[in-house]
Amino acid sequence: MMTRRRFLVTAGTTALALALVPSFPFAAFAQDATVDVGELMAPGPLPEKALGDPNAKVTIVEYASMTCGHCAAFHEKTYPQLKADYIDTGKVYFVLREFPLDPLAAAGFMLARNAMGDKYFDVVDLLFEKQRDWAYSDDPVTALRTLAKQFGYTDATFEQTLSDQALLDKINQVRARGSDEFGVNSTPTFFINGQRHRGAMSLEELAKVVDPMLAG
Repeated sequence: MMTRRRFLVTAGTTALALALVPSFPFAAFAQDATVDVGELMAPGPLPEKALGDPNAKVTIVEYASMTCGHCAAFHEKTYPQLKADYIDTGKVYFVLREFPLDPLAAAGFMLARNAMGDKYFDVVDLLFEKQRDWAYSDDPVTALRTLAKQFGYTDATFEQTLSDQALLDKINQVRARGSDEFGVNSTPTFFINGQRHRGAMSLEELAKVVDPMLAG
């Protein structure tokens, strides 16, 4: 059973409910604006999940939802080359933050956070790649459980993770902070050295913003 208020995980006779991902009122912010980088990069409710050199001249923070088709398109079409050309070369420090739009998206992030061996980005990459196989499945729980097994999840640890209320609360706090403090109201939303950009940017669009910052 999947509703706005409940995400029900069933395994045999066991049923575990993942609590509501609350709806946050979106504050009115300018469409494109610059936020204070110090505030943006201040420690949040969860440890940062990031790639690249934290001392890079450019920092990109992405707020994403695991069930967002535009986010999946960005991670399929743009992110691999962004990683190869900018992140892996030390030019960009890339931070991914959770902004779940529904309970399934929260579940995906919870599985990424709890994956053994610090496999956060590996889980995220797979869930975006296979998004249509699980997020739009008639049985998304079973599909998600099957994918999670690739990262060592058992039925028991899968259910334990999706029942971790403390983790869910912190993911919701990350989302609330993004909305309340930085004006995130859609996914993906990017902050490039504090400049807010909405929508799945192409590599060319990113380069137009990033390259002058690197040259400056």
